[in-house]
Amino acid sequence: MSSEAMAAPDNTTLRQFYHDTRTDLKPGDLIAAGYSSNYGTRKQASWVYLTGTLDAAIWGAELAAGTGRERIYIVEPTGPIVDDPNLTDKKFPGNPTQSYRSREPLRVTGEVTEWQGHSPERLKEMKDHLERLKAQGIEAID
Repeated sequence: MSSEAMAAPDNTTLRQFYHDTRTDLKPGDLIAAGYSSNYGTRKQASWVYLTGTLDAAIWGAELAAGTGRERIYIVEPTGPIVDDPNLTDKKFPGNPTQSYRSREPLRVTGEVTEWQGHSPERLKEMKDHLERLKAQGIEAID
């Protein structure tokens, strides 16, 4: 898939997308750009992010800032989506994490309530890695 915009899937597409957060949402709610990011310095996000893999959503939920419960929502894009350059291109060529972003809102259609997180050791490794990037001045979300 290229970084060019692709149309949001229609209702006949069996493809499922996820959005990870610590925010309490319900079906029908819209997740829009313009709010504080779940990651890094929590600056205002100009995009809204989604993934096509549950594993990527689990990582996102575990790493999201905030004090709320880790949540993974099933979402549908309301507009075009593009590859997320934070996780594609040279880092993961071909977008195996199926990570995307959009300027248009995502509509919550459900929630994944049962999922298995990573081991405490693996989660610590990832958080340590992110701290090293932060110390180098690397902010993953734009």
